[in-house]
Amino acid sequence: MILSSSYVCRFLTTKDKFHGLLDSESQGSKREKASESDTVDDSKETSLEEPEPKRLKQNFEGRPDGKRLRGQNKSRPHTKPTAYDEKRLCHSIIQNKECPFGAKCFFDHDIVKYMDSKPPDIGETCHIYETFGKCAYGLSCRFAKAHTTPDFKSMEKADLVKVYEGRTMVKNNMSKELQGRLRKRSVSFEKSEKYLKTLSDNKDKGAQQGNGKTNKQPAPVKTVGPLTDADVIKLRPCEKKQVDFQDKLYLAPLTTCGNLPFRRVCKRFGADITCGEMAMCTNLLQGHQSEWALLRRHESEDVFGIQLEGSFPDTMTRCAELINNNTEVDFVDINSGCPIDLVYNKGGGCGLMTRTRKFERIVKGMNYVLDVPLTVKIRTGVQEKSNIAHKLIPEMKNWGVSMITLHGRSREQRYTKLADWDYITTCAKLASPIPLFGNGDILSYEDAMKAKETGVSGIMIARGALIKPWIFTEIKESRHWDISSSERLDILKDFSNFGLEHWGSDTRGVERTRTFLLEWLSFLCRYIPVGLLERVPQKINERPPYYMGRNYLETLMASQNVEDWIRISEMLLGPVPKNFEFLPKHKANSYK
Repeated sequence: MILSSSYVCRFLTTKDKFHGLLDSESQGSKREKASESDTVDDSKETSLEEPEPKRLKQNFEGRPDGKRLRGQNKSRPHTKPTAYDEKRLCHSIIQNKECPFGAKCFFDHDIVKYMDSKPPDIGETCHIYETFGKCAYGLSCRFAKAHTTPDFKSMEKADLVKVYEGRTMVKNNMSKELQGRLRKRSVSFEKSEKYLKTLSDNKDKGAQQGNGKTNKQPAPVKTVGPLTDADVIKLRPCEKKQVDFQDKLYLAPLTTCGNLPFRRVCKRFGADITCGEMAMCTNLLQGHQSEWALLRRHESEDVFGIQLEGSFPDTMTRCAELINNNTEVDFVDINSGCPIDLVYNKGGGCGLMTRTRKFERIVKGMNYVLDVPLTVKIRTGVQEKSNIAHKLIPEMKNWGVSMITLHGRSREQRYTKLADWDYITTCAKLASPIPLFGNGDILSYEDAMKAKETGVSGIMIARGALIKPWIFTEIKESRHWDISSSERLDILKDFSNFGLEHWGSDTRGVERTRTFLLEWLSFLCRYIPVGLLERVPQKINERPPYYMGRNYLETLMASQNVEDWIRISEMLLGPVPKNFEFLPKHKANSYK
C-alpha cells in the first residue's frame, strides 16, 4: 500500500519504531497510574512481598515443537468463560427467590461474602440499566454499583421498564420444551417424512425396474367426508413469502465474527440483508443450545435469513421443517461454499457442488417443507482451474432456488488470488431471471460500482464489512469516509454495549464480549485511514505497511499485535483476568 507522498516522512515507519511508540505510551500511562496509587497508599505500611509479575508477551515456548501455529489454527487455546468466574452468585438470590436446591446448591448464597470477593466494577454506569430500566444480572453485574442500593437491593427505572414491557428484542430463542422434545426425538416431521418417502419409493421403483419387475398401480384410497383443498393443492412457489433481493447490500454469514452484536452495527451503517452464522443441521436437530444461539434475530434485522450446513437430504429436510415451524426468518440459505476440511470431508459445504444428485434432493426437499424462499451460496468450484458453477446454476433454476450467491473463488484458491468477477458476470447471465449476488474483494464504493456493472442483482460483503463496517454507508452515499479514530472507538463501544446486552454484563458475559471483540479487531487493524492514502481506494488484498497515525489512538488501532488489541478491549471492558489468553481464529502469527 502506498501512502501519500506528503505524509511519507511523517507517517511511514519501521516495525521497531511502530511498536516502540506504542510501548512508550503504554509505559507512560502505567507510570502515571503507579504514581497516583503511591500517593494514596503513602499512609499504609510498605509491603515486603514481591510485586506481581508482569504479564508476559504471549509466546510459543509451551508448544510441543516451539513453532508458530499456522493454517487453520486448530490447536489455539480455548478458555471457557466459566474459568474467569471463581465464585458465582446463585441465580435465585439475584432474582430474590428461594433456591430450589437449598444446601446442595453449588453457587454462592452469602451476598456480603460474594461482594467482598467480586472483581471491582468496570464502570460507573450500566448500559443495560440505562437502556432498559433494570439489569437482569443484579449483583453479579460488573457495573452493579450503578443500580444497587447500599443494602444490596436492585433498583429499577419504572418508566423505561414500562416502555420495554412485553417487547421481544431478540427472537428465535429455543424453548426448554422444544429442546426436551428434540433430545427425546419426539418432534414430528410430517412434511419431511412425506418427501423422504417419495425418495425411497422412487429408489425401490428404480431397483425393481432394473430387475425386470414392474409395480402395480396402487388402489385408490377411500375417504370419509368431503375432500378439502389442503388434501390436493400444494403450496406453489408464487404463493410462498416473497423477498425483494434486487439491488440490496447483503452482509455475508460470517463464522465467529458475524454474531448478533456485529450485525446490529452493520445494520446501523446500512446493511439491507443479514444472515446468521453457519449452523450445522445435525446439531440443531439434537437441540444443542450453542447451535440454536446462531439463529437468534434482533428486532432491527428486517430482512434476516438462516444458513444451514449439511450433506444429506433427510437431515437437511427435517432441519428446514424444524426452522419453518419454530423460528421467524425471511429466507433459508444452503451453505455449499464452505471450504474447511471438517465440513468438506463429510460431503458438506463445497462438497455438495460435486454431488449433484444429493444436492438436488436437498434443495427439493427443503423447498417442499419451507414457506419462505430458499437460497444457495456457492463458489466457482472445488479445484482452482476447474470452474463448475456455470454447470450447476441452470440446474438449480429447475430445482426451485429463489436466489444464488456466487463467491468468485474456488475452494483450493481460498484468498491467495483475486475474485474472478468476469466469471461472475457469465454466471449472472446464466442465472437470469433468478437473482444472483456476487461476492469477493469489495472494500470501497468504487469496488461495489464495478461489481454492479457485471449485471449481478446485488452484492454480498464479507471481509470488507469486518475491516470497515461503514462500507455500507460509503456505497449508499458514493463517497470515501475518512473516519476518525474516535469515531471508530465509538463503533467499538456500540459493539461492546450490544455484546453486554446479548451475552450478559456479569463476568462471563464481559469476557465473552471481549473475546468476540478481539476476533473482530484482528480484521479492523487492516484498515488504513483515507486521509493517509496517496491512491484511493485501499485494496483488500494489499498488506498494510507500518505507519504512524495522526494520533496515538489511530496508531494503536493500526497495530497487528494481539497485546495492542487487548489494550483496546481494556479501554471498553476493563482489565483482563489474570488467566486470560487469546489467539485469533484466523491468524496465529499476530505477535511481535
